[in-house]
Amino acid sequence: MADTTLAVRIHEFGGPEVMKLEAVPLPEPGTGEVRLRHTAIGLNYLDIYQRRGTYSLPLPTGLGHEAAGVVEVLGPEVRDVRVGDRVAYMNAGVGAYAQRRNVAARRLVALPSGVSDDSAAALLFKGLTAQYLLKRTYAVRPGDLVLVHAAAGGVGQILCRWAKALGATVVGTAGSAAKCEIARAAGCEFAVDYSRDDWPATLLAATGGRKAQVVYDAVGQHTFLGSLDCTAPFGLVVLYGAASGPAPVIDPELLNKKGCLYLTRPSVFPHNAEVATFRANAADLFAAVAASMVQAHIGARYPLKDVVVAHAAAESRATYGATVLLP
Repeated sequence: MADTTLAVRIHEFGGPEVMKLEAVPLPEPGTGEVRLRHTAIGLNYLDIYQRRGTYSLPLPTGLGHEAAGVVEVLGPEVRDVRVGDRVAYMNAGVGAYAQRRNVAARRLVALPSGVSDDSAAALLFKGLTAQYLLKRTYAVRPGDLVLVHAAAGGVGQILCRWAKALGATVVGTAGSAAKCEIARAAGCEFAVDYSRDDWPATLLAATGGRKAQVVYDAVGQHTFLGSLDCTAPFGLVVLYGAASGPAPVIDPELLNKKGCLYLTRPSVFPHNAEVATFRANAADLFAAVAASMVQAHIGARYPLKDVVVAHAAAESRATYGATVLLP
């Protein structure tokens, strides 16, 4: 008879209230799998998009892509993980909102002793997002001007600190005056409130008219057109999220008129699809943590049973930094 675990499930798309904590079957780990006891679970805005149905999933479904935990049981042919190991993952498919779970061992990365479980759950998805944005999508160099939207958020704060450590001058936006203070504490030379219509002019006045070599935009609808105005000629606009809604559709000719700009829409999952690449990227992230270039800033912790409250807070932008669910 299969064991069971408590896990969040949705049977329809909608608001936070569609999430229910249910007892679901938990079979023995299959070939190449391990069973984890989760100790901390990361909440990412992708989870909200998927709960709403913005990014549709087959129903019913679990939620969540990121967690840290302890290996409890090994399935057949698992050789590089042991029972009792502290591990984390961020690309094992949906279902992290659970007390326990079976996960393919190749999707796991061992946690260094200097990284707590809470920090790993707050950091891995967001940190690997920052890692590919700063190292692969655009290789940030000393002297670059970098613009980070939502700079007080989980990814935003990591981007700001890491870009500054790489020698860039970092400027940012955030959704309120209080969040702008958080962005400045995270390394922004200047930070402006993007909810104001004049935010591009305010930002450019603060930089003396200098525009950014790269703009990292996870806000979308409220910031995208302004991002084009703040990008230097031949610069890159990186649209990697849509917290305020989808970015407006544009005629490609607009990129020419704004300065022969480049535009890309990347994702963290393809950048970490291969096992060796994922583990190398994670090692780069953990090295940045050890060098104090990156740190996990946990803005809120909620018991897993309060996942509805946690989502409502994140969706209303009442949180800053990372949110962690504790099973």
